Amino acid sequence: MQLSVPDMSCGHCKASVETALKALDPSAQVQVDLATRQVTLETNASATRVIAALQDVGFDATPV
Repeated sequence: MQLSVPDMSCGHCKASVETALKALDPSAQVQVDLATRQVTLETNASATRVIAALQDVGFDATPV
């Protein structure tokens, strides 16, 4: 799954996104690219749950 997270801009943002996604699915493979503001994620969680988890920590996300 690939998501656009346009409000990510710093290392703290990256850590918040990674923590939220790992809390949702501890076995998820998460790659955050601050330059493109995209997250690549391998998880069994649905896109709806992933987007909701990111919204809970203050980031809007949309599928790419």
